[in-house]
Amino acid sequence: MEKKHFLSLFMIVLLFYSCNRNKKVEKEIKPPLSNYINPFIGTGGHGHTYPGATVPYGMLQVSPDGGISKWDWCSGYHYTDSITIGFSHLHLSGTGIGDLNDIRFMPINRKIDLSIPVKTRDDVPYKSSYSHDDEISKAGYYSVFLKDHNIKAELTSDLRTAYHQYTYKKNDLQSVIIDLGFAINWDKTLQTHIKIEDKFTISGYRYTKGWAKNQKVFFVAKFSKSIKEYNFVSDNQYVKDGDVTGVKTSAQIFFNDLNKDKIQVKVSLSSVSVKNAFENLKSGNSHFDFDKVKNEAQKEWDNTISKIIVETPNDTLKTIFYTALYHTQIAPVTYSDVNGQLRKENDSIVTATNFTAYSTLSLWDTFRAEHPLLNLIQPDKVSDIINSMLLYYETKKILPVWTLYANETNTMTGYHSVSVIAEAYLKGIRGFDINKAYDAMKNTMMQDERGLSIYKKYRFIPYNLLDESVTITLEYAYNDWCIAQVAKDLGKEEDYNYFINRSKAYQFLFDKETGFMRGKSVDGKTWHEPFDPKYSAHRVHADYTEGNAWQHSWFVLHDTKNLIELHGGNEKFTNKLEQLFSESSEITGENISVDISGLIGQYAHGNEPSHHIAYMFNFANQPWRTQYWVRGILKTQYDTTPEGLSGNEDCGQMSAWYVFSAMGLYPYNPASGDYQIGSPIFEKSTIKISENKDFIIIADNASDDNIYIQSATLNGKEFNRTSISHKEILQGGTLHFVMGNTPNKNWGVIK
Repeated sequence: MEKKHFLSLFMIVLLFYSCNRNKKVEKEIKPPLSNYINPFIGTGGHGHTYPGATVPYGMLQVSPDGGISKWDWCSGYHYTDSITIGFSHLHLSGTGIGDLNDIRFMPINRKIDLSIPVKTRDDVPYKSSYSHDDEISKAGYYSVFLKDHNIKAELTSDLRTAYHQYTYKKNDLQSVIIDLGFAINWDKTLQTHIKIEDKFTISGYRYTKGWAKNQKVFFVAKFSKSIKEYNFVSDNQYVKDGDVTGVKTSAQIFFNDLNKDKIQVKVSLSSVSVKNAFENLKSGNSHFDFDKVKNEAQKEWDNTISKIIVETPNDTLKTIFYTALYHTQIAPVTYSDVNGQLRKENDSIVTATNFTAYSTLSLWDTFRAEHPLLNLIQPDKVSDIINSMLLYYETKKILPVWTLYANETNTMTGYHSVSVIAEAYLKGIRGFDINKAYDAMKNTMMQDERGLSIYKKYRFIPYNLLDESVTITLEYAYNDWCIAQVAKDLGKEEDYNYFINRSKAYQFLFDKETGFMRGKSVDGKTWHEPFDPKYSAHRVHADYTEGNAWQHSWFVLHDTKNLIELHGGNEKFTNKLEQLFSESSEITGENISVDISGLIGQYAHGNEPSHHIAYMFNFANQPWRTQYWVRGILKTQYDTTPEGLSGNEDCGQMSAWYVFSAMGLYPYNPASGDYQIGSPIFEKSTIKISENKDFIIIADNASDDNIYIQSATLNGKEFNRTSISHKEILQGGTLHFVMGNTPNKNWGVIK
């Protein structure tokens, strides 16, 4: 063979090998996990989520506002809508409360009259229609085309700064509206202020009263183009000065350099001052580089959700799972400024030293599964959250109930900050002062507010002394048990005996004849009559919080075995439990709670009190029923549509239930340190315990049909129990299930 022919043949072989190798490499390249995140899930129905841009635990949530004051617009947005009034910078994820929606910007291409009084959205002169076909929502990014203004609006964010990019049509007027006056839902302006700082910069503040009774938001906005002129309005009157104060203020800003079609805006907030907002702005991206910030936000989401890797050929399940994991990492939100300062509800300015202060603590919801998830994958954040609670405790010497923008809203029942602290400590988290925390827990549960004086006097809460008496009693009993466990660990025997005795309060309300927890009179004998276990009264003259007897009679997380005995043993208990799921879904009453949703029989997955119930069969030697019902809930209560959540997301709790249950675990009693076993839907789930340690859950043959556990091993040894401890998970290893389509009634059963 001639030399040149040999070389040609060699090159052909080499090229063929290289091409095949490149194809193999291409196959191995996996898309970023954030590609599976769909923030539109939950923006329809009663999910109450928002589609806008934020980063994990971000201070800002820059998102579109529809301008409608209704329950389903609590986040400012609802997928059924097609009109927006702009983009504000603070939003609540999936709550039932309409607050925030502060500091609203709207790009526009014409001059308008801002002095016209605005009472409803119909009066807003700068609103615009849009189509969902021209709307994109991804992790850390949102965009929409504003039809009425011919403008493409894009949003992204980092930890303390939001970034806007507006693209105008050629030769159009380029203008931005800033409206601090128009309020929606619970929000009411008290005083607002806008000031021209220089030809590129505007600052101001917005003081409001709503669910957060004392909310002060300061802002700084920096534009990529110089300001040509401006019109300021205060309480429907035009003002000539570039420094305006009023109850309701707004501004229209006009820009130079129209030959460039894009304007970028950077906006930072602070609860403390405009000066601090400037400092927060400086801590962000120093240039107007929207795409860079957008890409960094996506990477941050990729890093955050990669702490759990699930493997399945079903991309729909991946979308539901990673969107759920995304929703669990939105709240709590960063509240302290870059210098550590923050404003408390009494207007004192304090500094979070050596930790980040968080707010938006929806504890009645999130103590159940959201905080347990953070304990597993974000333990450092848990320490900061507890230190934040202790900081708020100093104001009134009572731990938080539901904290919004550092305001105590006192919304919902119980003191579940107690559960969150106890769980963290008992699971080995030590980034806070446990002695200080214990004193706060004890003092909180020994004071007299929110029915505790009645609870201490009668050992339960009589229905004729306080509404929602059954729910409050059951939740205080659990809070007491949590304190008792910490007291025991700290060697405080007297406290342990006191609180463990109080934790039996649920027994006073159990009616053996009906099998329900019921309202009882001050005499300790007389039940609340007439009684209908399907009856609901929303927050007024009710024995149960946002539910009925069917949904609330199961909340004895800390003493489930005894609850089973009160029912008369395993068989009677499981028959009653099965009836919950098979009973008709009729809810009776003239003031039915809208929170009762996601019904399977009388089980209401759309609200948190039901979330642990399907796992109760495990305690009564029928784990296959837990496997059956958990799988049913996973399949019917979550999907990839805007209506993909069966109830309020509630700052991550609805999604945290899915994250845990899809892997086959659930933190039934968070402070116990045990996870109940359900029915894993993924072939493999990997929890990153640390850089060098994983906990892996394998489910051979897992499918829609194969929902029952046939056998299991833990690190190669037989595993025949329905719970696994937090300590075992932290050690790393492999929990290996074999799944099948018929129940194995011997697995997990105590003989």
